[in-house]
Amino acid sequence: MIPNFPNNPNLPNSRRPGYEYLAAYQLGLANQQLTEEFTARWIESTRRRQQMDEASRSVPQNIAEGYTQESLKGYIYLSGIAHGSNEELGRDYARFLQGMGFAIWPKDDARVRVFRGFRVRWISQNTLNVPKLPADPEEAANLLATLCSMESYLLSRLIASLYEKHRIQGGLTERLYRARKQYRGY
Repeated sequence: MIPNFPNNPNLPNSRRPGYEYLAAYQLGLANQQLTEEFTARWIESTRRRQQMDEASRSVPQNIAEGYTQESLKGYIYLSGIAHGSNEELGRDYARFLQGMGFAIWPKDDARVRVFRGFRVRWISQNTLNVPKLPADPEEAANLLATLCSMESYLLSRLIASLYEKHRIQGGLTERLYRARKQYRGY
């Protein structure tokens, strides 16, 4: 049986899981796609390429897995893993820039402000609007480092909202206990 997911107002007659509406998930997918392209072009070490690709894949995968958890604790935990993987990836881009003798552009640089203006969204059933990876490795690495910074902010907000939800609603054990008490009539 196919679950009845809410409709995406941007795509007629589409059904997708709730986590696919999260900006953190969408940006994670875009970052994963761009990272795989980046590493194939500019990372010579097979091991480093594999680590960067795995870190980029970990972000949307852990968001999706966490979203489907029964407990908020599990969702918070997996979102934290996604956040850690994203931080690792951001550090990899900084090390790449430093190792190549390139500049790490400050966040108030005009080029970074342009990158920060990017907003990910679904443009068709299975396609995100992903920016084109620049041909210059310094610009490409700074773009991806900026996207990692944006992802870090979104994941921090997601985790904070999950903590707040847990504070208000309680965890799975508490909900089960309340249901049991209600069933027993006390």
